[in-house]
Amino acid sequence: MDQPPAGGRGISPGWTARVNARLGGKCAMLDRQLAGVHFSLDLAFMPTPRKIALFGGTFDPVHLGHIQLAQTAREKLGLDEVRFLPCRISPHKQDSIPSSPGDRLEMLRLATDGLTWAVVDDFELGREGPSYSWQTAEAMTARFPQAWMFWIMGGDQWDALPKWEQPERLASLVDFIVFSRGKPLQPRKGFAMHALEGEHPASATTIREAISRGQREHQWLAPAVSRWIYEHRLYQPVQ
Repeated sequence: MDQPPAGGRGISPGWTARVNARLGGKCAMLDRQLAGVHFSLDLAFMPTPRKIALFGGTFDPVHLGHIQLAQTAREKLGLDEVRFLPCRISPHKQDSIPSSPGDRLEMLRLATDGLTWAVVDDFELGREGPSYSWQTAEAMTARFPQAWMFWIMGGDQWDALPKWEQPERLASLVDFIVFSRGKPLQPRKGFAMHALEGEHPASATTIREAISRGQREHQWLAPAVSRWIYEHRLYQPVQ
C-alpha cells in the first residue's frame, strides 16, 4: 500500500486517491469525518513502499541531460529506482522515424552502466503502435503493485498534459515529477505534482546534427555512447 509523503508535508492527493481506490472507496467516510482536520497516521505496521519513477522518451540518443535529471529526481524525492522506458513510437512524434529499438536500448544500457538505481526497461519497445504513457503506467503498477509510482517529465510536457491520451487515468496511477526550468508550474486538480528546479543544455536534435556533420564525440554524451554511435554509424547523412 502507498505511504503518505515523509517530512511532515501532509497527505498528497495522489496518495489518498490510490489508497481509496485500493480499499474500494472505504476511505470516503474517513475523508468526510476528518475534513479540514490536520492529522497523521501511524503506518508503522505497513511496509515502506518502494519509490519507482518512470522516465519515458525516445532517447535518440540518451544524453547526459537525461541522466542528470533522473539523478536529481532520485536525490530530491528519495527514489529507489528510475526506470528508463524508450518508446517504440512517440505519440507526439509519429511523423519521425527514430533509430532502431536495439540501438536506443543499448545506448541506454551503456549510459546507465554502474548506476545501481537505474533500470533500462524495454516494455514499450515490445508493443505495437504509439507508446501511450497511461498504458505504460498501468502495466508498471500491475507489475509492482506495492510501489509508489512517479512519472518524470519537463515543464512543457506538464503544460501539454491535458492533451495527452487519458491524462486523468495516468494521474490516478502516478505522482508527477516536473522539472520547471525556472518557469512557474500551474497546479492541476486531481494531479499530484512535485516541482523540481533543473535543466540541462543537452538536446538530442543538436547532438544528431553535430554527428551528421562528422563530429565523432560530443560533450553531452557518455564516451561509451559516443563509441556505439560511431561504430554503428548512427545519425549519418543520407547518401
